[in-house]
Amino acid sequence: MELKKSEEVLAEIHRNCQLALQSISDILPETEDAQLREELLRQHEDYEKIGGKAALLAKDKSIELKNPGPIKKAMMWSSIKMSTMTDNSRAHIAEMMVQGTVMGITALKSTLGEVSDEYADEDIIDLARELLSAEEDFEKKWKMLIA
Repeated sequence: MELKKSEEVLAEIHRNCQLALQSISDILPETEDAQLREELLRQHEDYEKIGGKAALLAKDKSIELKNPGPIKKAMMWSSIKMSTMTDNSRAHIAEMMVQGTVMGITALKSTLGEVSDEYADEDIIDLARELLSAEEDFEKKWKMLIA
């Protein structure tokens, strides 16, 4: 049962990174502010690194990870395009990123809360904590850019 839980944590890490990468890729073309673009690209790189670690862990542990489906991606894309069509200001884009980051933080905390450290895979839990820490840092940066 606990192995299943570790698999669920790894799946959440992967899903979180994939959705963040997709969101950043969707927002970048709408972003004219150089400082925002730089931050988006830096965070994209961080999500790629953590997502790569998740993929390696999955391979080592024979866990199959699934990517978000095309409908989810299309819904995110259309939501981002509609939102930035009317307002692509620094504050609005930063606010959108805060919302996405908070959703990721909430999902990770919820998933981690359902796992007993005693039985969980230490490598997977460590990676989840690394992603959680990165996302909490991202949230702080985005909140500073809203002002």
